[in-house]
Amino acid sequence: MENVTLNVSGMSCGHCVSAVEGSVGKLDGVNLVKVHLDSGKVDVAFDSEKVNIDKIKETIDDQGYDVG
Repeated sequence: MENVTLNVSGMSCGHCVSAVEGSVGKLDGVNLVKVHLDSGKVDVAFDSEKVNIDKIKETIDDQGYDVG
C-alpha cells in the first residue's frame, strides 16, 4: 500500500470535496481519499499494483482541478 499527499488547487467547497473524493475513490486499487480544503491537499492510499499515481492525478484533473 502506498500513501501520497497531492497538492491540488481550485478546490473551495463541499462540492469540490465530493467531486475529488468520489471520482478518485471509484478507481480500482484506491483504499482511501481524504481532501483537506484548508490546505489544498489530498491524501490518497492506494495499491500500486492496481492503479498508478498518474491515473489518480489524471482523474483529479478531469474533475477540473490542478494537481501540483
